[in-house]
Amino acid sequence: MEDEADDSGIPATVLDAYKQAESRLASTNPGCNLEWELLAAIGRVESGHARGGDVKADGTTRNPILGPVLNGNGFANITDTDGGEYDGDTSHDRAVGPMQFIPSTWATWGSDGNDDGERNPNNVYDAALAAGRYLCAGGRDLSSQSDLEAAILGYNQSQSYLRTVLTWYDFYKEGGADSVPDGSGADPGDRSDGVNTPTPSPSPTESDSPGKGGKGGDDGDGGGGKDDGKGGGSPSPGPSDPPPPGGGSEDPEEPAPPPTIADLRLASPQSSTAYTGADFEERPKVRGVTSRGTGVSGKTVTFTISGQTGAVFAGGGKTASVTTNSSGYATAPVVKAGKLTGEFTIRATTGGGVSPVDFAAEVEASYGLARVGDAALKAAAGGEFGTVEAKVTYRGGPAAKAPVTAAMVTEAGEQNDKGPFFKDTEGNPVRKLNLTTEDDGTVKLPTIHAGDAAGTYLLRLTTNEGVTLTLELTVE
Repeated sequence: MEDEADDSGIPATVLDAYKQAESRLASTNPGCNLEWELLAAIGRVESGHARGGDVKADGTTRNPILGPVLNGNGFANITDTDGGEYDGDTSHDRAVGPMQFIPSTWATWGSDGNDDGERNPNNVYDAALAAGRYLCAGGRDLSSQSDLEAAILGYNQSQSYLRTVLTWYDFYKEGGADSVPDGSGADPGDRSDGVNTPTPSPSPTESDSPGKGGKGGDDGDGGGGKDDGKGGGSPSPGPSDPPPPGGGSEDPEEPAPPPTIADLRLASPQSSTAYTGADFEERPKVRGVTSRGTGVSGKTVTFTISGQTGAVFAGGGKTASVTTNSSGYATAPVVKAGKLTGEFTIRATTGGGVSPVDFAAEVEASYGLARVGDAALKAAAGGEFGTVEAKVTYRGGPAAKAPVTAAMVTEAGEQNDKGPFFKDTEGNPVRKLNLTTEDDGTVKLPTIHAGDAAGTYLLRLTTNEGVTLTLELTVE
């Protein structure tokens, strides 16, 4: 007869996978309160901890773990959903891996638990994280007994399965687990991976319970979802979406938790510009998708504006929350530019450890003022400068009939009483004029007289909006 240490032994790599899944979900979904002991209980019932830890160093099983063919012969009838990609069967589905996922469910919940860039249901790290995410879905708090039981029933809608998993869960929580070398863990003789023929049992028997058991460390039900012998249930459906097939199960079907966002994807240009006081034509847009790229509806995406330009969303705030539509898309409200020019960022976030998406935005001045031509402005003392012409623009187009002031100024910006000058209608020297642009936005200054004193002087043009252009005048 085995002692308790045999039942408490969990292969080292498998135990590490359970604990890593707990740690990652504590970071990405702390409100779930998932404990590794729950994953261990399910892993024990579903596959005997990956057939007693028969895994490689990276956590991948040495041989695929497959449940019976789900062809309706004593089990549910599920026509192939993955083209045999995961279970090797192109006619019907089979539960796959240490946590026994139906292929269609893995397509939604599959995870990369060992960060190798792949989602493999036969890898215990990937499978444990996927199982944890599934159990946590729908906003469940597993510290609540009702949520805990609902999560387990969502994994397999059988009351006998629920009782067996809870028994192992309590066993691991009370006594912990001994880490044993891979390949030396308990390998139940009646488990859900289909290696042995499951024997229907309406309720946990003495051998269902952890601790001192019969020969071979039999974990009893172990089939993870037999339907009390009625012949209609799945041998080990694992999580599924829609809910696991139950056939003639006496237990009511537990709705499958909704999918969650695993990634935010860019769905609009990542940069845009607008003029001061105007609306941005482009609205930041993202799509929330599952790990398999399927859009997730009904989730909140928050857009936040940062920067000092004064830009805000329509309504006046710098933060806006948007719910994803039926295809998973969320579009920010219209962004209104402030009065200040400059660059800022709009960030889209959805929480849960999902990486944010940043959008670059820039506010440009509505009014522009530039000189037409670039020849140096020089004149001999007592002579005249050549033609000086400038152009005023408004949001990229000509600003017609726009007021412009032309003034000779000092370095301090005060009006100069020396150097170059204009002449008024009576021929008297003046150093400040009020002008107006033509229909094409240009303004041509009257003749500028150099005066008699050599030196460098400043001519400043100013629009009504405060846009300035300063030119150097050199008297030789």
